[in-house]
Amino acid sequence: MKIVTGKTSIIIGANGCGKSTLLKTIARVLKPQSGCVILDGQDIAKTKTKQVAQKLGLLPQGPVTPEGLTVKELVSQGRYPHQSFLRQWSRADEEAVCQAMQICDVAALADALIDNLSGGQRQRCWIAMVLAQQTDFILLDEPTTFLDLKVQIDLMRLLVKLVNENNRTLVMVLHDLNLAAAFADRLIMLKAGQVLHHGPVDQVFCAENIKQIFDLDVEIMLDPRSQRPLCLPHLHLPTTPHFVQAV
Repeated sequence: MKIVTGKTSIIIGANGCGKSTLLKTIARVLKPQSGCVILDGQDIAKTKTKQVAQKLGLLPQGPVTPEGLTVKELVSQGRYPHQSFLRQWSRADEEAVCQAMQICDVAALADALIDNLSGGQRQRCWIAMVLAQQTDFILLDEPTTFLDLKVQIDLMRLLVKLVNENNRTLVMVLHDLNLAAAFADRLIMLKAGQVLHHGPVDQVFCAENIKQIFDLDVEIMLDPRSQRPLCLPHLHLPTTPHFVQAV
């Protein structure tokens, strides 16, 4: 399987199928049981950790923020891969942090404590931290979890805009099939640890594949505005509604 650069690839599959495991393997957090992950022509397992972190940023699911950190302090941690004994904090680091906060619309919260922010604001701060790494590849594990629908869509728009305008490569795990189909360039479909389908959304997001991956019967239709595919599950509800008559 090849991750296409400059595109948004979204990994989908049933619970426990290995989505997060695949993402962590790509990020060099886990060692593959067989095969290898190639990044810029080199086996990522043989590349130094700091070198990998300069090319690839990972945001795991449900990151825990240390108490007492401000937004800017959290985002600044994204510059760690660029620090060394001889290279301390620089103007380039400051500019990268400020730019990341601006992109994620959290610059006005720079001095606010992370603990006091809403879930959507905290998630934007974490993504700003990853952006501050200034990597070409960004890996996100369930970035929309526990967010309401409006915040989810705003966040996905932000991420796709980042990819399109800055030629980044984004790989993320999502549970919501319609959200994945709406924003992905390519889908990666997993079942029991195996990649069964991967490719452009309009080619792989079909009723047959969803039945195979999720054991779910669905109807595929196109959104009338975006022309993106949507799946409507077959609920198998009674055809005749039952009404309770008040006495």
